[in-house]
Amino acid sequence: MKKRILPIIGLASIMMLLAGCTEMNEPITAESEGFWNSYIVYPLSLLIIWMAEHLGHSYGWGLIVTTLIIRTAILPLMIKQVKSSKAMQAIQPEMKALQEKYSSKDQATQRQLQQETMALFQKYNVNPLAGCLPILVQMPILIGVYHAISRTEQIANDSFLWFDLGSPDPFFILPIVAGITTFIQQKISMVGMNTNPQMQAQMTMMLYIMPIMIMIFAFNFPAALSLYWVVGNIYGIVQTYFIKGPELKKAAAENAGGAKKK
Repeated sequence: MKKRILPIIGLASIMMLLAGCTEMNEPITAESEGFWNSYIVYPLSLLIIWMAEHLGHSYGWGLIVTTLIIRTAILPLMIKQVKSSKAMQAIQPEMKALQEKYSSKDQATQRQLQQETMALFQKYNVNPLAGCLPILVQMPILIGVYHAISRTEQIANDSFLWFDLGSPDPFFILPIVAGITTFIQQKISMVGMNTNPQMQAQMTMMLYIMPIMIMIFAFNFPAALSLYWVVGNIYGIVQTYFIKGPELKKAAAENAGGAKKK
C-alpha cells in the first residue's frame, strides 16, 4: 500500500512547493540571484517572451511553442523510458522466479535476492531507474514555468482565448481538459504492458487518481500552467501513439474482436 501512495505523495509535494515558494512575490529579472532563478526561471521567462514577440505578441502562443520545444528536447528520455518499460516486462518471468527462489525474509536471503536481481539487470542491460528520468526532468521545468509565468508581469497580465494567463481559468475548462488528457495519456501508455497483479493494481489506481489530482490543483493555479500541462499531454499522446503504434493497433483489433464475439 505504501508503494502505491508514494507517487501521489510525490505529486502532492510538488504542488505544495508550487503554491508555497517564498520567492513568488519577487519579479524575475536578469538581476535575480541564485542558480534556480538564473538558470531555470529567467531563461524560461526569456524564451516565452521571445516566442511571444515572434507570434503576434501573444504570450499564450509563446507558452504553447515553448512547451512544444521543451517536450521535443526531452523526447529522447521519453523514448528511453518506453524501451526501459518493455525491457522490464521482458525479464518479469525471471524476476518472479528469483523472488520465489529467495522468498525467505531473512537478511542474508534478501541480500542474495538483491545481488541476483542486479546481475539480471546487468545481463539484459536494463536500468530500472530509466523510467523515472522523464518525470525527474519535467518536475523542475514545470515549477520553473510556474515561476516564469507568475513572476513575469507581461506574461501574468496577458490574456489568451477566454482566460488571463496569470489567473485561474474562470470557467474551469482547462483544468477539466488537463484531467482528461492526463487520463488518455496514461491509458494509452499502459497498452501492451504485461505486469504482475500488484503493479497492475497500482497503475490502475494512478490512472484514475492522477487526473483527479491534476484537476483539483489546476482549479487554483494560473491558467497558463494548465495550458502548459494540456499542450504537454497532447504532445505526449501523439508521441506515445507513434512510439507504440503497433501495440495500440493490436490492442484495438483485440478489443474489436472481443466486441464482435459478444
